[in-house]
Amino acid sequence: MQKAKEERSLGDLFSELSKETSTLMRQEVTLAQVELTQKATIVGKQVGSLVVGGAVGYAAVLILLVALVIAFTQLISSIFGWTTMTSAWVAAAIIGLVVGGVAFSLITSALATLKKTDLTPQQTIESLKEDAQWIKNQVS
Repeated sequence: MQKAKEERSLGDLFSELSKETSTLMRQEVTLAQVELTQKATIVGKQVGSLVVGGAVGYAAVLILLVALVIAFTQLISSIFGWTTMTSAWVAAAIIGLVVGGVAFSLITSALATLKKTDLTPQQTIESLKEDAQWIKNQVS
């Protein structure tokens, strides 16, 4: 049978505090693991979506770019009267610069979104603060 709170010795109180603190710390570590796993899963799914979307889009863009270069080559050739070879490399260079600018913009935007993702385990930090206050209250 457990002694009444007033009758427990200082050693008993510290022993109980030690056990409760140990249990609490294990629970906090578990909470941190769960929270970080959840956040990592969210980030992982988004990165996976970026990769798959990029691969599929890449194939489509290549096909469309070839068609665009061919059309632009014909346009340049008819406007300036240049040879097909000269018109082709000028068309490819212009389209390459435009596509490069679009790619840079998309990559910059995706990286900015990923950087905004907060991976700090906020619930665990708040819980640890509460635990520290609880321990202070138990000791005093």
